[in-house]
Amino acid sequence: MTIQTTTHLNFLGDARAALEFYNSVFGGHLVINTYADFGMPADVPGSDKVVFGLVAAENGFRIMGYDIPGETDGSIAGGGSTRRENNTTVTDQALFVSIGSETLDELQPFWDLLAVDATIIEPLAASAWSAGFGMLTDRFGVTWSVSVTPAQ
Repeated sequence: MTIQTTTHLNFLGDARAALEFYNSVFGGHLVINTYADFGMPADVPGSDKVVFGLVAAENGFRIMGYDIPGETDGSIAGGGSTRRENNTTVTDQALFVSIGSETLDELQPFWDLLAVDATIIEPLAASAWSAGFGMLTDRFGVTWSVSVTPAQ
C-alpha cells in the first residue's frame, strides 16, 4: 500500500498568490479553481477567491491551499509565530511545512527562493543532526522546516 500526504493550507485571501509563489519555487503543475468556477455567482464578494488550489511537481512536492470564505485579511489562517529564543525554537503555530532532500545542493535553490521576503528563524546550515537544516517563515506566514535527509 502507498500513502501520499499533502499539506493543505487555509488562507485568509492570499491562496492564489501563495500557490503561484510555491509553483515558482518548486515547479510542477498549478491548479487554481475559484468559488465562481464551482457555481458561486460572480457578483458575490469573494467569488474570485480560491476554493481548490494545488501545486504538484515531478520532484514529489505537493501542496494544496484555499481561501476561507469571507476572509480577506491575507496570510495563513491561525497565524502565530516561530522564533529562536535561548537556543530553542519557540512557536505557537499549529504546523510547519517540512521539505527534505538528500543533499544540501539540492535544497539550497528552494531555500533561496523561499527566503525572499521571509523571516529567517534558523539559517540553512549544518547542524548536530543534519548536513543542512534551516527554518523560515515565508511572506504568507507559513513556516518551513528544510533539512538534508540522507537516503535510507
